[in-house]
Amino acid sequence: QVEVVESGGGSVQAGGSLRLSCTLSGRSFSSFAMAWFRQAPGQDREFVSAISWSGGMSFYADSVKGRFTISRDNTKRTVWLQMNDLKPEDTAVYYCAADHRLNQRVATAQYEYDYWGQGTQVTVSS
Repeated sequence: QVEVVESGGGSVQAGGSLRLSCTLSGRSFSSFAMAWFRQAPGQDREFVSAISWSGGMSFYADSVKGRFTISRDNTKRTVWLQMNDLKPEDTAVYYCAADHRLNQRVATAQYEYDYWGQGTQVTVSS
């Protein structure tokens, strides 16, 4: 059984940084593209960033481009989201998701992802 677990959320002031981590167990981590989504109160869940199984391709939402960096280490079965220059509008529950694919494509649609974590709260105060 595949399990996806996020960690690293918390509260920071605007301009600060946080690093989220996500681990996957139960299947080969390197057979999954990984992504981060987020959901703010009263809003739909939205795509943030994704990375291919090899790490060779990544993609970002325009709202986080230049501030967030996604990376992975297949030997550690972990994907990270480094978030810098955080803004109050980044406040949300952040979800890690796994998409079982072995090409270099990264998907932005939620339905493409097979497994989801429980989410971790990120709160940015002004």
